[in-house]
Amino acid sequence: MERGDVAPAPLWRGYRFELVKLLAQWRLRLVALVCWLVPGPAVAVIGSQTTLPTDTVFGRWMGQTGWAGSLVVLGFACSWVLPLVTSLVAGDVFAAEDRQGTWRHLLVAVRSPRRIFLAKALASLTVVLALVVGLAVSSVVGGLVAVGNRPLVGLDGQQIGPGDAAVSVILAWVVVLAPTLAFSAVGLLGSVLFGRSPMGLLTPVVLALVLALAQLLPLPVLLRIALPSWSFLAWRGLFTEPAQVGPIVAGVLVDLLWALLAGVLAYVVFVRRDFTDPAFDGAGARVVATALAPLAVAVAVTAVVLAVVTPAADSGIDRPKLERSVATAYAHLYRLQARELARPDVPEAQLRTSASCNKGGDLVEDTGAGNDWRCVVSWHIPGATAVGSAIYQLDVDPDGRYVADGDGPQSVNGFFQVRTPTGDAPNPLWQFDGSVDLFSALQKG
Repeated sequence: MERGDVAPAPLWRGYRFELVKLLAQWRLRLVALVCWLVPGPAVAVIGSQTTLPTDTVFGRWMGQTGWAGSLVVLGFACSWVLPLVTSLVAGDVFAAEDRQGTWRHLLVAVRSPRRIFLAKALASLTVVLALVVGLAVSSVVGGLVAVGNRPLVGLDGQQIGPGDAAVSVILAWVVVLAPTLAFSAVGLLGSVLFGRSPMGLLTPVVLALVLALAQLLPLPVLLRIALPSWSFLAWRGLFTEPAQVGPIVAGVLVDLLWALLAGVLAYVVFVRRDFTDPAFDGAGARVVATALAPLAVAVAVTAVVLAVVTPAADSGIDRPKLERSVATAYAHLYRLQARELARPDVPEAQLRTSASCNKGGDLVEDTGAGNDWRCVVSWHIPGATAVGSAIYQLDVDPDGRYVADGDGPQSVNGFFQVRTPTGDAPNPLWQFDGSVDLFSALQKG
């Protein structure tokens, strides 16, 4: 489509034009207002309530530190908001021209399908990035203003100072930019493939739903991490001690591969389409299958590569790893509770905390996810002859995150709040979140 006698329009001018067109849409303006203005007040209101979203990671700490609210918003955004945003922006950026029949005018103005594609892709990614930044900034500001810049309790029960918490929260938002980029590229591909069909707009959302269901299945850990939605969960590894860097790096690399592959496929399909057909209603089934096949192959190849370069195997969850994680978290939280109750602080080396876990009784193998894990935690108090113990029922997710729910004794973990010298405070041992490193080697036996 390029003509030799007239130079194509500069890329930056096309990018600015496409950016103005996107921002002129009332629905994107509404989404931008929601992303920039709603999370802050929502975090402030929820953090001031007595009933907190304890079923959400870091939700139980929203009333104690302003950093927890941003992480709750991040978890919700990864599940629903970010795939929807990529659909509204990237999934419609090409289809809108098909619906309005404006390809002829755009080609005459720009005189280069290649620059049209690049301008639209860059403009849509800019808008998506601005919306993600809005979610992050608004949620952080709302939490800090309402609750304060206080330490955050991590997924190993350790206290993370305000400065380190700030760095970790920012890094968590940066990590999810990778899967957001991948979903945006898939949105561009869907918009190019399906034309004016609503399927192009829904491609990122449908992909997100499929991958969310896949993450709930008992898939091997290697296949789980090979999916582009893994980084939407892997950011939690930033809040363990030490940080679970392996799954995060693997997830980001997978996302970048998907973004590159989907972007290239969208570009190839776009520059090869026939713009002279005003009745174009999406590519044929053969073109769609040919474009989507490389993404499926990428999942298989990635899983094979991960099997070679990492020690991860099976579900990535077994009894020794879970016992070690529960004992570590309990030791940290026991000291936190002791400080709340103004009791003597006992170093963890002297506590000698250990855990004994069992999944579903003697007839069930102690591996994998499930809500039938039961752990007995034991610890020692210097100078005392008796050994302390507490029971927890564990609900372990396939992604390695678990919730330990106290089952006695009441004096340790039986109440939601404890009475402190300064008033009632959340009991850190009543219920706590933890995370198993899926990349560490299994230790069966």
